Amino acid sequence: MPDVRISSPRGKWLLFTTVLGSSMALLDSTVVNVALPRIGEDLDTDLAALQWTVNAYMLTLAGLILLGGSLGDRYGRRKVFLIGVIWFAVASLMCGLAPNAEVLIAARALQGIGGALLTPGSLALIQASVHPDDRGRAVGLWSGFGGIGAAVGPFLGGWLVDGPGWRWVFLLNVPLALVCVPVALRHVPESADGRAHGRFDVLGACLGALSLALVTYALIEARSGTPVVVVTAVAGVAAGVAFIQVERRRADPMMPLDIFASRQFTAVNLVTLCVYAAFGGFFFLAVLQLQVVSGYSALEAGTALLPTTVLMLLFSARSGELSDKIGPRIPLTVGPLLCATGLLLMTRVGPHASYLTDVLPALVVMGLGMVTLVAPLTATVLASVDTARAGLASGINNAAARAAGLVAVAALPLLSGMGEDAYRSPTAFDSAFMRAMVICAGVLVVGSVVAFATVRRPAPDCTRPECLTHGSVTAPPLEPGVRSSGKLGEG
Repeated sequence: MPDVRISSPRGKWLLFTTVLGSSMALLDSTVVNVALPRIGEDLDTDLAALQWTVNAYMLTLAGLILLGGSLGDRYGRRKVFLIGVIWFAVASLMCGLAPNAEVLIAARALQGIGGALLTPGSLALIQASVHPDDRGRAVGLWSGFGGIGAAVGPFLGGWLVDGPGWRWVFLLNVPLALVCVPVALRHVPESADGRAHGRFDVLGACLGALSLALVTYALIEARSGTPVVVVTAVAGVAAGVAFIQVERRRADPMMPLDIFASRQFTAVNLVTLCVYAAFGGFFFLAVLQLQVVSGYSALEAGTALLPTTVLMLLFSARSGELSDKIGPRIPLTVGPLLCATGLLLMTRVGPHASYLTDVLPALVVMGLGMVTLVAPLTATVLASVDTARAGLASGINNAAARAAGLVAVAALPLLSGMGEDAYRSPTAFDSAFMRAMVICAGVLVVGSVVAFATVRRPAPDCTRPECLTHGSVTAPPLEPGVRSSGKLGEG
């Protein structure tokens, strides 16, 4: 029986440790974009390498995040969480010392593995250790402080890039880990799920990650038009088909396909793919646009994006309450349309753009759209499956959002006609950015139409989300739950 009270010294140390650990991964998912122009200049590399700098991390994180939670259940949540923190810190050190783009990309992929271990583990530690009467408050504090970290991230990243240099965006994780590890060893109780059994679906995880990697490579390298690109694309599709076949036949699959028998669950995941593909593409390109075209410093560009996160921190919980009253269909229809409007307003952001008249209005509209849709989306995912599968549903939805962002970062430069050296040319980048924003807005409209046509009000006794406050812009929040039967991510 979990017995740690959140008001006790041990409870406060537990909350501090889990927030600090998860913030390492959350910060890296937001601050690195700000550093991309400086990384490209310093390492003398092309746009494809910058895409891989973002995508190598998202690839391993999205592909393995379901596996990370189950490893903690089987072998000890604190142990796996600490392995993730240490792994992440070592990979961050490699990123900070990288002599070239190839080493940086490889280290970023290793970072994603660490993130996949520590991200679900931080929430699982709260779920397993905190007294049931305090759990809702603890999860709320964990989510809220994590959102504050997400808000600080771009500002901190910009300050580091303009000051000590882009390498400190990664090196900062090392002292954070040096604080997190001893505190966790001293104050965080170990826990595991004695019911966890069965074989890990390592083959499924590898095939899923391989499919994403091959498709991403084909999209990023498609400009070359070589036979290798075609072969890689075909191999990526084949790996995806093999993944589905493996999941269909395994007794304990990572992603049980029968969960998609729920039409509501399938529909809301389609909305998730549309929404987070647009978000991923926007946040990748927007900081480049502000620096390359509008002449902003890294600090100014990072701070410029703050309104979206602040709006989500302030109003996401109220949005969830409104969705409970009127149902999720209207928020999930209106929210993407508001975001699409914000992206179209971003087409006004060109050379010497004014922050108050050009950038801020677009970000406020987009932030309001994100506020409108993120909380109802999470609630609808949980409500669309049985209570015992709520954690699994949340994990799949979170992974789907990250995969959508991954594909968007790979595909948008290609679809918008962005050349390999476009980020070195303000005129070329500006033209491609405008086309990319229109494409992202179109994807959001598709998501809105899907939501309007398919989403319905859930049953009154459905599972409710515990993460009411949300500040991340990279993926919907993970939700705690009970894992059982050894299925990866079921929790």
